[in-house]
Amino acid sequence: MPQSVLVYLGGRIPPSREERKAHFGKYQRWLISIGDVVVCPAVPLKDTLTVQPDGPAVPGNPTARSGLSVIRAGSMAEALEVAKSCPFLGINGILEVSEMLEISDRAAQSTDGKPD
Repeated sequence: MPQSVLVYLGGRIPPSREERKAHFGKYQRWLISIGDVVVCPAVPLKDTLTVQPDGPAVPGNPTARSGLSVIRAGSMAEALEVAKSCPFLGINGILEVSEMLEISDRAAQSTDGKPD
């Protein structure tokens, strides 16, 4: 079954410890609710820098990636349904959903990503 990556963009960290704990509880319940769909539940990211073609690394933008999850979904529509139920959206976060392509040795030699 195809895999998709959910990239977490931006988001507002809840200000109080109680709110953070409540949000984390929502996230844990969400993961339980989507069950075996989850391949990699969460990879938090920090200190995002962008490497420029001429060499310098500069801080990321305001919608910098704050994490990612990998899920199994039979279609993009299914992946979007999982994303729409994610509690990250409730803290003003944005989710970018992309289907992951499996690259074989033959497909890597093709310009369109498909085997010859």
